[in-house]
Amino acid sequence: MPCAAPISLPLVCHPATPCAAVRALSVEVMTGLRLTYTLHADLAQLRIPAPAPPGRADGLWQHTCFEAFISAGAEASYREFNFSPSGQWAVYAFSAERVRDLSAEHALAPPRAPRLHWAATAGGLTLHADIPATLLPARTGAALHIGLSAVIEARDGSLSYWALRHPAARPDFHQKSAWIGHLST
Repeated sequence: MPCAAPISLPLVCHPATPCAAVRALSVEVMTGLRLTYTLHADLAQLRIPAPAPPGRADGLWQHTCFEAFISAGAEASYREFNFSPSGQWAVYAFSAERVRDLSAEHALAPPRAPRLHWAATAGGLTLHADIPATLLPARTGAALHIGLSAVIEARDGSLSYWALRHPAARPDFHQKSAWIGHLST
């Protein structure tokens, strides 16, 4: 699926983790790779991370966080990107499903960093994430396989898991069967 024009993709909540405060969640994918996550929700019923100095941070997925999983075509290796409304981000390299590749991660160190911007809206929030081509697992022009997801934390601390689809009984964003077809950078 080439990405010359923006594509808007809805995320669905895993049935085992409902969140009444969220009305809808979608991601717009644009060339480059620029992602715009739009959350339609009652923000008073959610925990949104407080602003923090922009930079790399671990554990973002334990709270409200927007994510992208990207592989070069059918390659087993992939990258995981986490984007927090706090302004913090993370990128991880995997050689296979859930197998971290620490040597590849060292090559992803700053100054290569996603650019994030988020804003509260009347009906929720929007987060823009620009991923530099140097962080992608393929050269410019290559086909990418992409999984889009989010973790939303309710005011009571419960987490809901959102993705393009949920093929398993438990939420698992690393499962490539939940990702979409190929996009071009």
